[in-house]
Amino acid sequence: MSSINSWKPELYDSKLDFVSEYGKSVVELLAPQKDETILDLGCGTGDLTYEIAQSGAKVVGMDLSSSMIEKARIKYPEMTFYVENAEDFAMEESFDAVFSNAALHWMKNPEKVIQCVWNVLNPGGRFVAEFGGKGNVGTIIKAMEDVLSQEYGVDAQKLNPWYYPSIGEYSTLLEQQGFRVTYAVHFDRPTPLKDGITGLNHWLNSFGDDYFHQYSEAEKEAIFQKIRKKIKPDLFHDGTWYADYKRIRVVALKP
Repeated sequence: MSSINSWKPELYDSKLDFVSEYGKSVVELLAPQKDETILDLGCGTGDLTYEIAQSGAKVVGMDLSSSMIEKARIKYPEMTFYVENAEDFAMEESFDAVFSNAALHWMKNPEKVIQCVWNVLNPGGRFVAEFGGKGNVGTIIKAMEDVLSQEYGVDAQKLNPWYYPSIGEYSTLLEQQGFRVTYAVHFDRPTPLKDGITGLNHWLNSFGDDYFHQYSEAEKEAIFQKIRKKIKPDLFHDGTWYADYKRIRVVALKP
């Protein structure tokens, strides 16, 4: 199943800008060099594409969401952005590196993504990425699925749009393609959400369309209230919601 998430660039930039802020340390792991060619895979509204370009690298951004790419082009008109499906793309140019932050977990055909990345990398090129790993937002997911299944009769597990692999699973896929994995880590990163008591709503509204698209705004708020009640003891501290993120970072080289 492909995700039907409707991306909301304004909400993403104003309330979920932690995605790009945390991603800056992934740019440091990439260590872009002047005149390198780099593809930002799943670039969203382009903030990290721009960040990478400050090194002097030649960067292009790619995302499946036309609304996110439209916003990226408005914010950074001097840069190049494409609307493409990371599970099935080819490009005339090749790259010294492919970078991806907070995007690979939306792609449920990882073998196809990895093959496409391999195909556009130059020999000696590197693939540097961070994305959700096994257990990512597990508390939030369980609450969403419990509320929808127990109170609305929905088989909510079938609606899950995400791919959260273990570090061993993803490293194996990379190695099967031919990559040499030189760095891989799976870590907890509890992430504060903006705007206090309403912060979880921003997250659910931005990332949860696969679960909630069929409900009216009033119905969604009733569902969100039930979800908040379930997870508040675990994820609400000192007036702030925290998303229970568990992330994978990986560096893989193409020989």
